[in-house]
Amino acid sequence: SSPPPPPSECRVFVSGCYDILHAGHLEFFSQARALGTHLTVSFASTQVLMAHKGRPPSLPDEHKLELISALQMVDAVVVGTDCATLGLDFLAHFRAPGCQPPHLLVATTDDRYAAIKRELCESVGARYVVLPKTPPKFAPVSTTSILQRIQASIQAPAAVPLRVDFAGGWLDVPRFSRAGGFIVNCAVTPLVALHSWPYHLSGGLGGSGAHALLTGTGGRRGAVQAELDLGVGWQDPAVIEETGLCVWRSGNEPALEVKLEAAELLGGRMGIFWTGAPHDTPGTAKKPKDLDKIAEAGKRARDAAWARDFGGLAESVRMSYAVQLAEGMAELKDVEGAVAKKYLGGGFGGYALYLFGSRNARDSACGEAGGPDVRRVSKARMDIGGAGMYNMVTFPRVDDVPPILQKRAAVADLLQAGYSDKASFKEVRRRFGGGKTTSAVDRFNDRAKS
Repeated sequence: SSPPPPPSECRVFVSGCYDILHAGHLEFFSQARALGTHLTVSFASTQVLMAHKGRPPSLPDEHKLELISALQMVDAVVVGTDCATLGLDFLAHFRAPGCQPPHLLVATTDDRYAAIKRELCESVGARYVVLPKTPPKFAPVSTTSILQRIQASIQAPAAVPLRVDFAGGWLDVPRFSRAGGFIVNCAVTPLVALHSWPYHLSGGLGGSGAHALLTGTGGRRGAVQAELDLGVGWQDPAVIEETGLCVWRSGNEPALEVKLEAAELLGGRMGIFWTGAPHDTPGTAKKPKDLDKIAEAGKRARDAAWARDFGGLAESVRMSYAVQLAEGMAELKDVEGAVAKKYLGGGFGGYALYLFGSRNARDSACGEAGGPDVRRVSKARMDIGGAGMYNMVTFPRVDDVPPILQKRAAVADLLQAGYSDKASFKEVRRRFGGGKTTSAVDRFNDRAKS
Protein backbone atom coordinates (compact mmCIF):
# COMPACT_ATOMS: atom_id res chain seq x y z
CA SER A 1 0.00 0.00 0.00
CA SER A 2 1.08 3.57 -0.61
CA PRO A 3 2.07 5.45 2.55
CA PRO A 4 0.25 8.66 3.43
CA PRO A 5 2.11 11.96 3.67
CA PRO A 6 4.18 11.81 6.87
CA PRO A 7 2.82 13.73 9.87
CA SER A 8 5.02 16.01 11.93
CA GLU A 9 6.17 12.86 13.73
CA CYS A 10 6.16 9.54 11.87
CA ARG A 11 7.87 6.59 13.50
CA VAL A 12 9.08 3.93 11.04
CA PHE A 13 10.00 0.38 12.05
CA VAL A 14 11.87 -2.32 10.09
CA SER A 15 12.93 -5.79 11.16
CA GLY A 16 15.14 -8.59 9.90
CA CYS A 17 18.14 -10.77 10.65
CA TYR A 18 20.71 -8.41 9.11
CA ASP A 19 23.23 -11.11 9.85
CA ILE A 20 25.95 -9.53 7.73
CA LEU A 21 25.31 -5.92 6.80
CA HIS A 22 25.71 -5.10 3.13
CA ALA A 23 24.84 -2.22 0.80
CA GLY A 24 21.38 -3.63 0.07
CA HIS A 25 20.48 -3.27 3.75
CA LEU A 26 21.72 0.32 3.78
CA GLU A 27 19.64 1.19 0.73
CA PHE A 28 16.54 -0.32 2.36
CA PHE A 29 17.16 1.59 5.61
CA SER A 30 17.55 4.87 3.70
CA GLN A 31 14.32 4.33 1.76
CA ALA A 32 12.43 3.41 4.92
CA ARG A 33 13.77 6.42 6.82
CA ALA A 34 12.62 8.71 4.00
CA LEU A 35 9.00 7.70 4.78
CA GLY A 36 9.04 9.27 8.24
CA THR A 37 10.94 11.21 10.84
CA HIS A 38 12.36 8.41 13.00
CA LEU A 39 13.64 4.97 12.06
CA THR A 40 13.93 2.01 14.44
CA VAL A 41 15.74 -1.10 13.21
CA SER A 42 15.09 -4.42 14.94
CA PHE A 43 17.35 -7.41 14.37
CA ALA A 44 16.77 -11.00 15.45
CA SER A 45 18.77 -12.04 18.50
CA THR A 46 21.05 -15.05 18.78
CA GLN A 47 18.36 -17.12 20.52
CA VAL A 48 15.84 -16.31 17.78
CA LEU A 49 18.24 -17.40 15.03
CA MET A 50 19.06 -20.57 16.93
CA ALA A 51 15.35 -21.33 17.44
CA HIS A 52 14.19 -20.64 13.89
CA LYS A 53 17.26 -21.19 11.69
CA GLY A 54 19.23 -23.64 13.79
CA ARG A 55 22.42 -21.60 13.73
CA PRO A 56 24.02 -18.72 15.60
CA PRO A 57 24.51 -15.35 13.87
CA SER A 58 27.70 -14.56 12.04
CA LEU A 59 28.22 -11.54 14.31
CA PRO A 60 27.54 -11.41 18.08
CA ASP A 61 24.50 -9.35 19.02
CA GLU A 62 26.51 -6.62 20.72
CA HIS A 63 28.66 -6.12 17.61
CA LYS A 64 25.62 -6.00 15.35
CA LEU A 65 23.94 -3.50 17.69
CA GLU A 66 26.97 -1.23 17.56
CA LEU A 67 27.27 -1.40 13.78
CA ILE A 68 23.63 -0.63 13.01
CA SER A 69 23.50 2.13 15.64
CA ALA A 70 26.38 3.88 13.90
CA LEU A 71 24.45 4.23 10.62
CA GLN A 72 23.43 7.82 9.86
CA MET A 73 19.90 6.97 8.74
CA VAL A 74 19.11 4.87 11.85
CA ASP A 75 17.70 6.59 14.95
CA ALA A 76 17.27 3.58 17.25
CA VAL A 77 18.12 -0.12 17.32
CA VAL A 78 16.32 -2.84 19.26
CA VAL A 79 16.92 -6.57 19.54
CA GLY A 80 14.10 -9.00 18.78
CA THR A 81 14.02 -11.73 21.41
CA ASP A 82 10.53 -13.26 21.04
CA CYS A 83 10.88 -16.85 19.82
CA ALA A 84 7.18 -17.73 20.03
CA THR A 85 6.04 -16.53 16.58
CA LEU A 86 8.17 -16.90 13.48
CA GLY A 87 8.66 -13.48 11.86
CA LEU A 88 7.53 -11.48 14.90
CA ASP A 89 10.57 -11.63 17.17
CA PHE A 90 10.13 -7.86 17.71
CA LEU A 91 6.61 -8.26 19.16
CA ALA A 92 7.52 -6.89 22.60
CA HIS A 93 8.44 -3.54 21.08
CA PHE A 94 4.90 -3.20 19.73
CA ARG A 95 2.83 -4.40 22.69
CA ALA A 96 4.88 -3.85 25.85
CA PRO A 97 3.31 -1.44 28.36
CA GLY A 98 4.53 2.09 27.81
CA CYS A 99 5.83 1.37 24.28
CA GLN A 100 4.55 3.52 21.47
CA PRO A 101 3.92 1.39 18.38
CA PRO A 102 5.31 2.80 15.15
CA HIS A 103 3.18 4.51 12.57
CA LEU A 104 4.68 2.42 9.76
CA LEU A 105 6.02 -1.13 9.68
CA VAL A 106 8.06 -1.25 6.45
CA ALA A 107 9.09 -4.37 4.54
CA THR A 108 10.18 -5.40 1.06
CA THR A 109 8.20 -7.27 -1.59
CA ASP A 110 9.88 -10.59 -0.67
CA ASP A 111 8.78 -10.48 2.99
CA ARG A 112 7.74 -14.03 3.88
CA TYR A 113 5.83 -12.88 6.95
CA ALA A 114 3.65 -10.22 5.33
CA ALA A 115 0.32 -11.76 6.44
CA ILE A 116 1.05 -11.91 10.17
CA LYS A 117 2.70 -8.49 10.08
CA ARG A 118 -0.42 -6.98 8.51
CA GLU A 119 -2.51 -8.51 11.28
CA LEU A 120 -0.16 -7.10 13.90
CA CYS A 121 -0.32 -3.62 12.37
CA GLU A 122 -4.14 -3.71 12.36
CA SER A 123 -4.16 -4.67 16.04
CA VAL A 124 -2.01 -1.70 17.10
CA GLY A 125 -3.20 0.92 14.60
CA ALA A 126 -0.06 0.94 12.45
CA ARG A 127 0.28 0.70 8.66
CA TYR A 128 2.11 -2.09 6.87
CA VAL A 129 4.06 -0.56 3.96
CA VAL A 130 5.80 -2.54 1.23
CA LEU A 131 8.71 -0.89 -0.55
CA PRO A 132 9.05 -1.96 -4.19
CA LYS A 133 12.34 -3.36 -5.33
CA THR A 134 14.38 -0.59 -6.92
CA PRO A 135 17.19 -1.12 -9.41
CA PRO A 136 20.38 -1.53 -7.35
CA LYS A 137 23.34 0.77 -7.81
CA PHE A 138 25.49 -2.34 -8.35
CA ALA A 139 25.11 -6.11 -8.47
CA PRO A 140 22.94 -7.12 -5.50
CA VAL A 141 24.18 -9.57 -2.87
CA SER A 142 22.57 -11.39 0.02
CA THR A 143 23.78 -12.51 3.41
CA THR A 144 23.77 -16.10 2.14
CA SER A 145 25.88 -15.22 -0.90
CA ILE A 146 28.35 -13.29 1.29
CA LEU A 147 28.72 -16.30 3.58
CA GLN A 148 29.28 -18.52 0.55
CA ARG A 149 31.94 -16.13 -0.75
CA ILE A 150 33.68 -16.10 2.64
CA GLN A 151 33.59 -19.89 2.85
CA ALA A 152 34.88 -20.19 -0.71
CA SER A 153 37.73 -17.77 -0.04
CA ILE A 154 38.76 -19.79 3.02
CA GLN A 155 38.61 -23.11 1.19
CA ALA A 156 40.07 -21.94 -2.11
CA PRO A 157 43.80 -22.57 -2.61
CA ALA A 158 46.15 -19.60 -2.71
CA ALA A 159 47.94 -21.00 -5.76
CA VAL A 160 47.48 -23.92 -8.15
CA PRO A 161 49.42 -25.50 -11.01
CA LEU A 162 48.34 -25.42 -14.64
CA ARG A 163 48.29 -28.44 -16.94
CA VAL A 164 49.61 -29.84 -20.18
CA ASP A 165 47.70 -32.48 -22.13
CA PHE A 166 49.51 -35.25 -23.98
CA ALA A 167 46.69 -37.11 -25.74
CA GLY A 168 42.98 -37.84 -25.63
CA GLY A 169 41.94 -34.22 -25.37
CA TRP A 170 38.24 -33.59 -26.16
CA LEU A 171 37.25 -37.01 -24.78
CA ASP A 172 36.59 -35.23 -21.47
CA VAL A 173 33.84 -33.19 -23.14
CA PRO A 174 30.63 -35.11 -22.36
CA ARG A 175 29.27 -34.92 -25.92
CA PHE A 176 32.58 -36.31 -27.27
CA SER A 177 33.17 -38.94 -24.58
CA ARG A 178 33.32 -42.62 -25.44
CA ALA A 179 33.63 -45.90 -23.58
CA GLY A 180 37.21 -47.15 -23.54
CA GLY A 181 38.64 -43.69 -24.18
CA PHE A 182 41.40 -42.08 -22.12
CA ILE A 183 42.78 -38.61 -21.43
CA VAL A 184 46.39 -38.28 -20.28
CA ASN A 185 47.63 -35.01 -18.82
CA CYS A 186 49.99 -33.56 -16.27
CA ALA A 187 49.96 -30.71 -13.72
CA VAL A 188 52.89 -28.28 -14.05
CA THR A 189 54.58 -25.40 -12.30
CA PRO A 190 55.16 -22.52 -11.77
CA LEU A 191 52.00 -22.16 -9.75
CA VAL A 192 49.52 -19.45 -10.65
CA ALA A 193 47.59 -17.23 -8.26
CA LEU A 194 45.00 -14.50 -8.70
CA HIS A 195 47.72 -11.91 -8.16
CA SER A 196 50.46 -13.74 -10.06
CA TRP A 197 50.03 -15.40 -13.47
CA PRO A 198 53.39 -16.01 -15.16
CA TYR A 199 51.89 -17.23 -18.43
CA HIS A 200 50.14 -15.74 -21.43
CA LEU A 201 46.37 -15.84 -21.13
CA SER A 202 44.29 -18.09 -23.40
CA GLY A 203 47.28 -20.35 -23.76
CA GLY A 204 45.69 -23.81 -23.65
CA LEU A 205 47.10 -24.57 -20.20
CA GLY A 206 43.79 -24.91 -18.38
CA GLY A 207 43.72 -21.34 -17.13
CA SER A 208 39.93 -21.08 -16.82
CA GLY A 209 39.82 -24.23 -14.70
CA ALA A 210 42.62 -22.90 -12.51
CA HIS A 211 40.83 -19.57 -12.11
CA ALA A 212 37.63 -21.34 -11.05
CA LEU A 213 39.53 -23.23 -8.35
CA LEU A 214 41.32 -20.07 -7.15
CA THR A 215 38.06 -18.16 -6.81
CA GLY A 216 36.47 -20.98 -4.83
CA THR A 217 33.84 -21.94 -7.37
CA GLY A 218 32.53 -24.87 -5.33
CA GLY A 219 35.80 -26.83 -5.22
CA ARG A 220 36.63 -29.26 -8.01
CA ARG A 221 32.97 -30.15 -8.60
CA GLY A 222 32.05 -26.49 -8.99
CA ALA A 223 35.08 -25.82 -11.19
CA VAL A 224 34.23 -28.83 -13.35
CA GLN A 225 30.69 -27.55 -13.78
CA ALA A 226 31.99 -24.10 -14.68
CA GLU A 227 34.08 -25.67 -17.46
CA LEU A 228 31.16 -27.75 -18.70
CA ASP A 229 29.02 -24.61 -18.79
CA LEU A 230 31.60 -23.12 -21.17
CA GLY A 231 31.05 -26.07 -23.50
CA VAL A 232 34.47 -27.61 -22.82
CA GLY A 233 35.59 -30.59 -20.74
CA TRP A 234 36.44 -31.38 -17.13
CA GLN A 235 40.11 -32.38 -17.45
CA ASP A 236 41.61 -29.02 -16.46
CA PRO A 237 40.23 -28.58 -12.91
CA ALA A 238 40.46 -32.34 -12.39
CA VAL A 239 44.21 -32.67 -12.99
CA ILE A 240 45.02 -29.26 -11.51
CA GLU A 241 43.53 -30.34 -8.21
CA GLU A 242 44.76 -33.95 -8.45
CA THR A 243 48.32 -33.01 -9.57
CA GLY A 244 50.84 -35.45 -11.03
CA LEU A 245 50.69 -37.22 -14.38
CA CYS A 246 47.19 -38.64 -14.64
CA VAL A 247 45.30 -41.10 -16.79
CA TRP A 248 41.55 -40.42 -16.85
CA ARG A 249 38.75 -42.51 -18.27
CA SER A 250 36.56 -40.71 -20.79
CA GLY A 251 33.06 -39.93 -19.55
CA ASN A 252 30.71 -37.27 -18.30
CA GLU A 253 32.74 -36.62 -15.15
CA PRO A 254 36.33 -37.19 -13.96
CA ALA A 255 37.28 -40.84 -13.33
CA LEU A 256 40.96 -41.24 -12.43
CA GLU A 257 42.53 -44.54 -13.50
CA VAL A 258 46.10 -43.97 -12.34
CA LYS A 259 48.36 -41.16 -11.16
CA LEU A 260 52.15 -41.20 -11.55
CA GLU A 261 55.05 -39.11 -10.36
CA ALA A 262 55.60 -37.23 -13.60
CA ALA A 263 59.38 -37.01 -13.17
CA GLU A 264 59.43 -40.82 -13.28
CA LEU A 265 58.23 -40.74 -16.89
CA LEU A 266 59.30 -37.32 -18.16
CA GLY A 267 62.66 -36.83 -16.46
CA GLY A 268 63.00 -33.13 -17.29
CA ARG A 269 62.43 -33.65 -21.02
CA MET A 270 59.41 -31.37 -21.47
CA GLY A 271 59.09 -27.74 -22.49
CA ILE A 272 56.30 -25.42 -23.57
CA PHE A 273 56.45 -22.71 -26.17
CA TRP A 274 54.26 -19.64 -26.80
CA THR A 275 53.20 -19.63 -30.43
CA GLY A 276 52.45 -15.92 -30.41
CA ALA A 277 48.65 -15.99 -30.63
CA PRO A 278 45.94 -16.87 -28.08
CA HIS A 279 43.51 -19.69 -28.67
CA ASP A 280 39.79 -20.10 -27.98
CA THR A 281 38.86 -23.52 -26.61
CA PRO A 282 35.06 -23.00 -26.58
CA GLY A 283 35.23 -21.82 -30.19
CA THR A 284 37.55 -24.66 -31.20
CA ALA A 285 35.17 -27.18 -29.62
CA LYS A 286 32.70 -26.46 -32.42
CA LYS A 287 35.12 -27.52 -35.17
CA PRO A 288 34.93 -31.06 -36.68
CA LYS A 289 37.21 -33.61 -35.02
CA ASP A 290 38.49 -37.09 -35.76
CA LEU A 291 37.49 -38.59 -32.43
CA ASP A 292 38.62 -42.06 -33.51
CA LYS A 293 42.19 -40.87 -34.03
CA ILE A 294 42.05 -38.83 -30.82
CA ALA A 295 40.95 -41.96 -28.95
CA GLU A 296 43.80 -43.98 -30.49
CA ALA A 297 46.32 -41.40 -29.28
CA GLY A 298 44.75 -41.37 -25.82
CA LYS A 299 44.97 -45.17 -25.60
CA ARG A 300 48.63 -45.08 -26.67
CA ALA A 301 49.42 -42.47 -24.00
CA ARG A 302 47.55 -44.48 -21.37
CA ASP A 303 49.51 -47.65 -22.19
CA ALA A 304 52.76 -45.67 -22.10
CA ALA A 305 51.92 -44.29 -18.67
CA TRP A 306 51.28 -47.76 -17.27
CA ALA A 307 54.52 -49.06 -18.78
CA ARG A 308 56.56 -45.95 -17.81
CA ASP A 309 57.45 -45.73 -21.50
CA PHE A 310 58.61 -42.24 -22.51
CA GLY A 311 58.92 -43.32 -26.14
CA GLY A 312 55.30 -44.44 -26.17
CA LEU A 313 54.20 -41.15 -24.62
CA ALA A 314 56.13 -39.24 -27.29
CA GLU A 315 54.43 -41.36 -29.95
CA SER A 316 51.00 -40.45 -28.54
CA VAL A 317 51.94 -36.76 -28.75
CA ARG A 318 52.96 -37.19 -32.39
CA MET A 319 49.65 -38.96 -33.07
CA SER A 320 47.78 -36.06 -31.48
CA TYR A 321 49.75 -33.55 -33.54
CA ALA A 322 48.85 -35.40 -36.76
CA VAL A 323 45.17 -35.02 -35.85
CA GLN A 324 45.70 -31.29 -35.20
CA LEU A 325 47.36 -30.79 -38.60
CA ALA A 326 44.44 -32.58 -40.27
CA GLU A 327 42.11 -30.11 -38.52
CA GLY A 328 43.92 -27.26 -40.25
CA MET A 329 46.36 -26.05 -37.58
CA ALA A 330 49.61 -24.49 -38.82
CA GLU A 331 52.74 -26.58 -38.58
CA LEU A 332 54.92 -25.99 -35.52
CA LYS A 333 58.58 -25.24 -36.18
CA ASP A 334 61.00 -28.09 -35.66
CA VAL A 335 63.25 -27.70 -32.64
CA GLU A 336 66.62 -29.42 -32.40
CA GLY A 337 66.51 -32.34 -29.99
CA ALA A 338 62.70 -32.51 -29.87
CA VAL A 339 61.12 -35.91 -30.46
CA ALA A 340 57.46 -34.87 -30.33
CA LYS A 341 55.34 -31.73 -30.39
CA LYS A 342 51.71 -30.65 -30.41
CA TYR A 343 49.48 -27.71 -29.63
CA LEU A 344 48.16 -27.63 -26.09
CA GLY A 345 44.47 -27.43 -25.27
CA GLY A 346 42.24 -26.61 -28.21
CA GLY A 347 45.17 -25.56 -30.38
CA PHE A 348 45.13 -23.06 -33.26
CA GLY A 349 47.43 -20.92 -31.11
CA GLY A 350 48.39 -20.69 -27.46
CA TYR A 351 51.23 -22.79 -26.10
CA ALA A 352 52.81 -25.80 -27.79
CA LEU A 353 54.28 -28.83 -26.01
CA TYR A 354 57.71 -30.15 -26.97
CA LEU A 355 59.18 -33.43 -25.68
CA PHE A 356 62.94 -33.89 -25.98
CA GLY A 357 65.14 -36.93 -26.17
CA SER A 358 67.10 -35.87 -23.09
CA ARG A 359 67.16 -33.26 -20.36
CA ASN A 360 70.26 -31.73 -21.93
CA ALA A 361 68.46 -31.36 -25.25
CA ARG A 362 65.55 -29.64 -23.52
CA ASP A 363 67.89 -27.36 -21.56
CA SER A 364 69.79 -26.49 -24.71
CA ALA A 365 66.56 -25.53 -26.47
CA CYS A 366 65.50 -23.43 -23.51
CA GLY A 367 68.92 -21.83 -23.19
CA GLU A 368 69.06 -22.41 -19.43
CA ALA A 369 69.22 -25.47 -17.19
CA GLY A 370 65.95 -26.64 -15.71
CA GLY A 371 65.07 -25.73 -12.13
CA PRO A 372 62.21 -26.08 -9.69
CA ASP A 373 60.18 -23.39 -11.48
CA VAL A 374 59.10 -22.79 -15.03
CA ARG A 375 60.44 -19.48 -16.25
CA ARG A 376 61.05 -17.50 -19.43
CA VAL A 377 64.74 -17.58 -20.29
CA SER A 378 66.38 -14.24 -20.87
CA LYS A 379 69.52 -15.24 -22.78
CA ALA A 380 70.24 -17.67 -25.61
CA ARG A 381 66.48 -17.78 -25.99
CA MET A 382 65.09 -19.95 -28.76
CA ASP A 383 62.74 -17.63 -30.63
CA ILE A 384 59.79 -18.44 -32.82
CA GLY A 385 57.92 -15.27 -33.66
CA GLY A 386 59.40 -13.54 -30.64
CA ALA A 387 58.18 -16.15 -28.18
CA GLY A 388 60.38 -18.00 -25.71
CA MET A 389 60.71 -21.60 -24.61
CA TYR A 390 60.02 -22.41 -20.97
CA ASN A 391 61.53 -25.04 -18.74
CA MET A 392 58.87 -27.26 -17.25
CA VAL A 393 58.77 -29.61 -14.31
CA THR A 394 55.81 -31.18 -12.61
CA PHE A 395 54.03 -29.96 -9.52
CA PRO A 396 55.82 -31.75 -6.68
CA ARG A 397 52.89 -32.91 -4.49
CA VAL A 398 52.19 -36.37 -5.89
CA ASP A 399 51.04 -39.51 -4.09
CA ASP A 400 51.82 -42.33 -6.47
CA VAL A 401 49.31 -45.13 -6.83
CA PRO A 402 50.42 -48.13 -4.73
CA PRO A 403 51.83 -50.94 -6.91
CA ILE A 404 49.14 -53.41 -5.81
CA LEU A 405 46.43 -51.04 -7.09
CA GLN A 406 48.28 -50.63 -10.37
CA LYS A 407 48.44 -54.40 -10.76
CA ARG A 408 44.78 -54.86 -9.90
CA ALA A 409 43.74 -52.28 -12.50
CA ALA A 410 46.03 -53.88 -15.07
CA VAL A 411 44.62 -57.35 -14.38
CA ALA A 412 41.07 -56.07 -14.77
CA ASP A 413 41.91 -54.46 -18.12
CA LEU A 414 43.73 -57.56 -19.39
CA LEU A 415 40.87 -59.86 -18.44
CA GLN A 416 38.45 -57.51 -20.18
CA ALA A 417 40.70 -57.60 -23.26
CA GLY A 418 40.48 -61.39 -23.40
CA TYR A 419 43.61 -62.52 -21.58
CA SER A 420 43.32 -65.74 -19.60
CA ASP A 421 44.06 -65.72 -15.89
CA LYS A 422 47.56 -67.13 -16.37
CA ALA A 423 48.32 -64.91 -19.37
CA SER A 424 47.07 -61.80 -17.60
CA PHE A 425 49.25 -62.57 -14.60
CA LYS A 426 52.31 -63.06 -16.81
CA GLU A 427 51.58 -59.79 -18.59
CA VAL A 428 51.27 -57.93 -15.29
CA ARG A 429 54.58 -59.37 -14.12
CA ARG A 430 56.16 -58.34 -17.44
CA ARG A 431 54.89 -54.76 -17.04
CA PHE A 432 55.55 -54.29 -13.34
CA GLY A 433 58.14 -56.87 -12.41
CA GLY A 434 57.87 -59.51 -9.72
CA GLY A 435 56.93 -58.90 -6.12
CA LYS A 436 55.11 -60.17 -3.09
CA THR A 437 51.66 -59.30 -4.43
CA THR A 438 51.09 -62.55 -6.32
CA SER A 439 48.44 -63.84 -3.97
CA ALA A 440 46.64 -60.50 -3.99
CA VAL A 441 46.54 -60.47 -7.79
CA ASP A 442 45.34 -64.08 -7.82
CA ARG A 443 42.56 -63.21 -5.38
CA PHE A 444 41.60 -60.26 -7.59
CA ASN A 445 41.48 -62.65 -10.58
CA ASP A 446 39.18 -64.94 -8.66
CA ARG A 447 36.82 -62.06 -7.85
CA ALA A 448 36.92 -60.88 -11.46
CA LYS A 449 35.91 -64.33 -12.70
CA SER A 450 33.01 -64.48 -10.27
